[in-house]
Amino acid sequence: MLSSIKMMVGPLAKKALLAANIEPALVRALIKKPANVHGGPKVRRLPWPRRRHFGKRERDAVVKVMNREMRQGGAIVYDGPEEKAYTQAFTAYLGGGFAKAVNSGTNAVYVALRALDLEPGSEVIVPPITDAGGCMPVVMTNCIPIPADSDVDSINTSAEQIEKMITRRTSAILIAHVSGHPLDMDPILKLADASRLPVVEDCAQAHGAIYKGRMVGTMGTIAAFSTMFGKHHSTGAQGGVVFTRETMLFARVRQVTDRGKPHGVVGPNGSGNVVASLNFNQDEISMAIGRVQLEKLPAAVAARRAFVASVEQCMNGLESVTVVGPPRDSAGSYWFLLLKLDLSKLECTNQEFADGLYAEGIEGVTGGYPFFPTDQPWYRDAIVYGESRLPWSLVQELPRAFALPNAHAANRMMVRVDVHEQLRLKEAADLVSAVKKIAHYYQRKL
Repeated sequence: MLSSIKMMVGPLAKKALLAANIEPALVRALIKKPANVHGGPKVRRLPWPRRRHFGKRERDAVVKVMNREMRQGGAIVYDGPEEKAYTQAFTAYLGGGFAKAVNSGTNAVYVALRALDLEPGSEVIVPPITDAGGCMPVVMTNCIPIPADSDVDSINTSAEQIEKMITRRTSAILIAHVSGHPLDMDPILKLADASRLPVVEDCAQAHGAIYKGRMVGTMGTIAAFSTMFGKHHSTGAQGGVVFTRETMLFARVRQVTDRGKPHGVVGPNGSGNVVASLNFNQDEISMAIGRVQLEKLPAAVAARRAFVASVEQCMNGLESVTVVGPPRDSAGSYWFLLLKLDLSKLECTNQEFADGLYAEGIEGVTGGYPFFPTDQPWYRDAIVYGESRLPWSLVQELPRAFALPNAHAANRMMVRVDVHEQLRLKEAADLVSAVKKIAHYYQRKL
């Protein structure tokens, strides 16, 4: 009988806690005695906060669109009033220009590249480290990705490294503001201008980041943003935005996005599909969510910066671990925070350090950011279009191998810590306490 009562109480108690919006894990953490790890009590007893960036406002926005279409007898469309309002707000946030919402960040990069009409077989400079979705669109345009190594002690590239990779076959420079840190753009833009090359900014991880007073995405020829669920602001499960300040280029963006329909084309040749493409349009429900999320973006970026600033302040004096910062006179938007380890002072790998932080109650930690697109099988074995080895076979037999020594070396000394808007001073203090504890635990013996 007693065991039966216990079995009933457990589910009932859990149901009551959830009804009160209290996580059962929180109660368990308060009741359970903290474990000893790394020579002392676990730094953080309470569960790491969840992001919770979707709420009643997003739900009400979706319901409003559904109710409107049900009332009018219509359907969920694209290119409707929600997208118009969203793209107007998006361009206003960036200080003016033109924006087209698409259905993923990967497709935003693809559309941006296609809009430039790059010659098949030409080379596009790409980041050394980035999500595959930020590099694979290059080969889908039948161009050849050429990675530029990162700057020393960084996972982001620089003008110096890009310049080394430019050849007579280079047709564009694709850069990514990885982690939410702006690249040092002035030298890159100067190099691109001298080489007469367009610059595509991949801003998937850098919504709201600022470089010397300018928003990322506004400095290059064209920009791509991801608005999937994990980004600074999202349009639901997936989404993206293509942005430019060039009128004719934006007309091409619209054509590529919408199966080659003749947006912006006038005269007798303005009928029919003017370019072969696919349908990358975004829907009205996603745009309704995005409008709410975009309104939250400034506060979200400010909260991320405040969290990182607190971490930096508390880290003062620790020699073996430092916070990686943005370029001078710039402000990151921190999709994630990078900690740089001085491995000459620590007897561990970056993954062991990350595992230590996790054991201390810090979540969203990883050893490095191991996304080297040109190390992957699809690149190494030219697996894109059957056995044709396209696009490489247009100019060479197989893809070239790239060592990327700076990027690989930097990645081995980095620890990634995911950042979101619900992290506050308490979490910053706990993170720093855990970092100091793990640094002491793995301190190299002299």
